[in-house]
Amino acid sequence: MAKSKSKSRPKAKPAKSRAKRAVTKHAAPALQYVPWRTIALEDLNPLLQRQFVVGQEIMLARVLLKKGCIVPEHSHHNEQLTYILDGALKFWIDGKEIVVHAGEVLCIPSNMPHKAEAMEDTVDLDVFAPPRADWINKTDQYLRGKK
Repeated sequence: MAKSKSKSRPKAKPAKSRAKRAVTKHAAPALQYVPWRTIALEDLNPLLQRQFVVGQEIMLARVLLKKGCIVPEHSHHNEQLTYILDGALKFWIDGKEIVVHAGEVLCIPSNMPHKAEAMEDTVDLDVFAPPRADWINKTDQYLRGKK
């Protein structure tokens, strides 16, 4: 059996930037340890502050609302879980009024319009998947200003 000779081609050396992109694209997610006290509170309006941590495909926000704070009706493609740590929020959602108290959770499907009002000073944790680009980029005008 005759051996076929293969033409030897010089192997192209990958560009450093292409190699770096490939490594970055397939790198393991970064571990984060983030005490809330290390994240500055963002003042959105006189009654609303927040902090958030962003992972690769999820976001956790700590939201502080003073009694009477209104979160205007809005919707987003992100799925949302709201867990009330302290206080209570009244939601107007899916044609219903739902009051969520400390220790309770509300799951809001993507693209479902909703509005909320703080019934008392409230601290809540909101989980979004995927992360809220409008919050990260600070283009969430519906939350900014006097409400």
